[in-house]
Amino acid sequence: MWPDLIQIGPFPIRTWGLMLALSFVFGLFYLKRMARRDNVDFEPILTVAYIMIIGGVLGARLFYVVLHWPDFSGNLGAIFNPFQSGRFGIAGLNLYGGVLAAIGGSWLYCRWRNLPVLNIFDYFAPTLGLGIGISRIGCFLNGCCFGTPTDLPWGVSFPIGSIPFMVYGVQPLHPAQLYSSAYGFLLFITMHFLLRRRRYVGQLVAITFVAEAILRFVIEYVRYYEEEMVFSFLGMQPTYNQVVSVLLVAAGIAVHLLNRRKGRPETPSIKVDD
Repeated sequence: MWPDLIQIGPFPIRTWGLMLALSFVFGLFYLKRMARRDNVDFEPILTVAYIMIIGGVLGARLFYVVLHWPDFSGNLGAIFNPFQSGRFGIAGLNLYGGVLAAIGGSWLYCRWRNLPVLNIFDYFAPTLGLGIGISRIGCFLNGCCFGTPTDLPWGVSFPIGSIPFMVYGVQPLHPAQLYSSAYGFLLFITMHFLLRRRRYVGQLVAITFVAEAILRFVIEYVRYYEEEMVFSFLGMQPTYNQVVSVLLVAAGIAVHLLNRRKGRPETPSIKVDD
């Protein structure tokens, strides 16, 4: 673990926060390169990126708060207060909450400005994998989002004082964060390869929804969760993220069925309709 990168006065620079910021920076750099490559207007893509970043962070925080409401009901100021317990930063984000909020906010903006929603979202599809790949390394260094016990040779033990140690002690655990990081980078490489080869607008959105959701669903079986994140349903105990994964698969299939016959436009026009 390496949760704190450096110390500036009384405040540490968190490694996880740095990795999250890097995922945003590299994502923007990638989008600019792809827009230049395909000769499309980068300005509306940049605006959508800002909405996704801000909406994603806010949504991730709000979903986490809702799922852990007993921890916040008596202290509402802690929801967005970065100065807590002598540390700077907001501890507790939910990935799918951020994804849903980012998609919803961006969709509303694109509809308002009459932008081609699926065409733009196809360009963002690789960046989702890139963001997961980078930010989950930060989770590993921070000691959050850890896995369950394993006898596999690559099991990892976390140091005394860490949250994984408080839960499992010195037992070797699945490096669930690195599993997620690996599939994130794989998703990025695959979507980047398909971006120029897509057969219809929205294809990358459909594939990303289905592939990411399935991979995430599987990893949930080796990841630790608090009781409030696990539901009882028809004799099963899916996690909140597994429920969202099923919905994402359904959404991906719907996008595919509704758009597969429309084909790809001759020119990938992305510009604001004033």
